Amino acid sequence: MTALVVAALAPLLVYIYPPAGNTKRSSLTVSLKKALSDLANGDATQFDAPKGSAFVMVSNYGGSDNAYGDPAFSGFAVKDQAGQLSVFAVNCSHLGCSIAFNNDAKRFDCPCHGSRFHLDGTVLHGPATAPLSRLDWKQGGDPGQIIVQGVAIPGL
Repeated sequence: MTALVVAALAPLLVYIYPPAGNTKRSSLTVSLKKALSDLANGDATQFDAPKGSAFVMVSNYGGSDNAYGDPAFSGFAVKDQAGQLSVFAVNCSHLGCSIAFNNDAKRFDCPCHGSRFHLDGTVLHGPATAPLSRLDWKQGGDPGQIIVQGVAIPGL
């Protein structure tokens, strides 16, 4: 029982007690499940921080539960209907639950409280009142990679 409680609470401690002193902003190369060049208009692909990595992606835009500098451990690269590429943190701006891409409706949905977001990250339906958080990114050396700004957290 104790192990289960520790396993459930450990990831939350990064939010409650951020590491002091030893953090350093850096670049994190992540592999996409689908290359940006293969994304059709209205499509998205999810990515995660590499397993065993000490890096955490950092939101640079958003509000409510997704403030500047908040960590994110996953994200979405999306091409909107006009072909504009964006990269968002996976965290819902309402209470931080992980959003999912709804391919049929061409939007992002939060399973926790029902918030919905347009492909540009703006709120379609609340309770969220702030847009999804964007991530600083650039194309990687490989078509299936992007480079996301992050923070190294020793021991994570």
